[in-house]
Amino acid sequence: MELAGKKVLVTGGEGFIGSHLVEDLVRNGAEVTALVQYNSFNNWGWIDAFDKDIKSQLKVVTGDIREYDCINKFIKGQQVVFHLAALIAIPYSYLSPMAYVRTNVEGTTNVLEACKENGIEKIVHTSTSETYGTALYVPINERHPLQGQSPYAASKIGADKMVESYYKSFNLPVATIRPFNTYGPRQSARAVIPTIISQILSGKKTLKLGKISPTRDFNYVKDTVAGFVEIAKSENTIGEVINVGSNREISIGDLVGKIIGLTACSVKVICDEERLRPEKSEVNRLWADNQKMMQLTNWCPQYSLDQGLRETIDWMQNNLSVYKSDQYNI
Repeated sequence: MELAGKKVLVTGGEGFIGSHLVEDLVRNGAEVTALVQYNSFNNWGWIDAFDKDIKSQLKVVTGDIREYDCINKFIKGQQVVFHLAALIAIPYSYLSPMAYVRTNVEGTTNVLEACKENGIEKIVHTSTSETYGTALYVPINERHPLQGQSPYAASKIGADKMVESYYKSFNLPVATIRPFNTYGPRQSARAVIPTIISQILSGKKTLKLGKISPTRDFNYVKDTVAGFVEIAKSENTIGEVINVGSNREISIGDLVGKIIGLTACSVKVICDEERLRPEKSEVNRLWADNQKMMQLTNWCPQYSLDQGLRETIDWMQNNLSVYKSDQYNI
């Protein structure tokens, strides 16, 4: 399936990954509608920062995936749906687990039902590597057991299983993309890479972090967006869950050292107790097996970690005012 000329809806289009995806789809000729969460300020998130030429080719609608009538209205008349809208902050899920059930499980079910009722040609649903929990073996392939080590992870497992049920029960043409740790421009400071970079660029001499021994598989946002597009285009991905990752791991401690080297700054790392997850909730190791993705699609990661970090650092240097490096935001 070619996406040029297709009517495409992106839920969560105002967010970090969603905004990059919206831009890419517009540049490649899709007729894009971005669904952003309704708010009284009429704030469109990162879409507000788009170039005028991109914004002029884009339709923006506001609503809430937790309301079926709302999502059904906006899905009607579309051909392809990318579903990214979700609550994603792990620490906040400890405080308000039901909010994650309502948005991630019930909201996703609303999207699926509306896609079924409106005959959508292809749906790409967004999962997360957090559904795997701490690796029982590496690299992690799609057959790895799912482990709900946080309310966030459990809610995403629930959403993924609703997707599976709609494929098997109703033959819905849906594919699940399971990105590992995406990073890049526009990411919020709740994530570890912008947390590190924003503190360093703000001139902090001590770097406040949680546990630094866990490993992660970091994937640059442009590679993740390319994964969304290739999964949507491929007929081989329907009914599948597919990892998108770099197939490499690095500890948070080693990541800090790499960023310190790229910024040529000197800082001391200290453990901030507030940033630690509950002991049994910490995911200690993530490392993606991306072979299935490369077999089913034309995708292959293009960015090394150093390349992606340099682009991220350059962008954050010019947008540092967006970040509140003195505050920890769960």
